[in-house]
Amino acid sequence: MESLIFDTHAHYDAEAFAEDCSDVLARLPEKGVCGIINNGTDLESSAVSIKLAETYDYIYAAAGIHPELAAAYRAEDVEKLRPLLAHPKTVALGEIGLDYHYEDACPREQQKEIFEAQLRLANELEMPVIIHDREAHGDTIDLLRKYRPKGTLHCFSGSVEMAREIIQLGLYIGLGGVITFKNARHSVEVAAEIPLDRLLLETDAPYMAPVPFRGKRCDSSMIVYVADRIAQIRGLTTSEVLAATRENARRLYKIS
Repeated sequence: MESLIFDTHAHYDAEAFAEDCSDVLARLPEKGVCGIINNGTDLESSAVSIKLAETYDYIYAAAGIHPELAAAYRAEDVEKLRPLLAHPKTVALGEIGLDYHYEDACPREQQKEIFEAQLRLANELEMPVIIHDREAHGDTIDLLRKYRPKGTLHCFSGSVEMAREIIQLGLYIGLGGVITFKNARHSVEVAAEIPLDRLLLETDAPYMAPVPFRGKRCDSSMIVYVADRIAQIRGLTTSEVLAATRENARRLYKIS
């Protein structure tokens, strides 16, 4: 199988992979996976992401503080990301952003403070960001207009109108397993409309497995089902979608 699958968002440091992570990762290249970006969610998991990147040629790391974990940090703690971001296989600052679904996890103002500090750092370092936006579209867009970073909105859940603005801001859009769900109207509309050269594919593994694996543990090989659905929507072949999104990932994250 030609290696066309580039998974721009995964969490192989998650508990769901604790027992067999090395076995899973060893088999992925033979299933067509050529690249994975393992996303950190705090300082500890960001360091683990780098260790995975050091172990596997096809894995790259992103380091960042996730909004659900932001309560344990202050803006000045963002400086502790610098040495992680300086690693040669760290290609982005992520996973960062805003999440208003679980507001008890971290107050909105604190989330925004940590998010803004990370956006400033990313711009200073000229690194792309990987953005988490859950039920926080308005504040997310406002901050993206303010800082205008490079990067992507992962697991995009907004409208076509929001997608248009994201593209105008120079960002990419990440789509994953949700697009295969029966109720995925917004994702289908976005996949049909956005330029192919601004689309990234992702799993959010071990979460968000596509149909026919919904509810099971997800891994990067399952992206083929996402690509197949997008190909149907756009009138392309699955290989064309995979090849285009692979090149998009390499271009955005400067991976040769």
